[in-house]
Amino acid sequence: MPRTCELHELGRMSWPEAFNLQQRLVASRKTGAIPDQLLLVEHPHVVTMGRNGRQENLLAPPELLDRAGIAFHETDRGGDVTYHGPGQIVGYPILDLREWKRDVGAYVRAIEDVIIATLAEFDIAAGRDPGNTGVWAAGAKVAAIGVHISRWVTSHGFALNVTTDLRYFQYIVPCGLRKPVTSMAALGVDTSLDAVQRTLVRHFERAFGVRIEHLETARIQ
Repeated sequence: MPRTCELHELGRMSWPEAFNLQQRLVASRKTGAIPDQLLLVEHPHVVTMGRNGRQENLLAPPELLDRAGIAFHETDRGGDVTYHGPGQIVGYPILDLREWKRDVGAYVRAIEDVIIATLAEFDIAAGRDPGNTGVWAAGAKVAAIGVHISRWVTSHGFALNVTTDLRYFQYIVPCGLRKPVTSMAALGVDTSLDAVQRTLVRHFERAFGVRIEHLETARIQ
């Protein structure tokens, strides 16, 4: 039987709330108290800086971000600086890789595969960019990936731009790369976050060999 992965569709939730929830679930996953988890969330405007972030990639100081209605947080994921906001699907898988593959590179590639397969169903030809993590389409990044792994349990994850307002990326150098950013909407796809999430979950099941169990949000508050 496939392993169970509990799905939490959180809707709009602030970045600190989602981070604190991740921390609690990670601690429980490490002890084996819960099975694998997948959190899907849409954040209000926020910029986060990963462990490898460089201040020069933050093009506006936190006080200017605050005036623009954008929160700022430093975090323990890999990668540089990124933006999250409305119209973006953010996924936080909390998986014990000892029950899948003890291979961080394979884990990141599997996340990329999930997003590439999802986009293909919406007629977007996406792929990898050699040397750069994430998913790319038409020469621009459509999904960012930044993960943290502790005792083989994963946290943080990916952000897929669906109808994201790309103007908010002007405040940063996304992932430290001076390359364009795009979205499914900018690539001509008119769809909803729900439709993309359903497709993404199906490909996530297949890529990680799990059986998704939907949980009510109230059970994890």
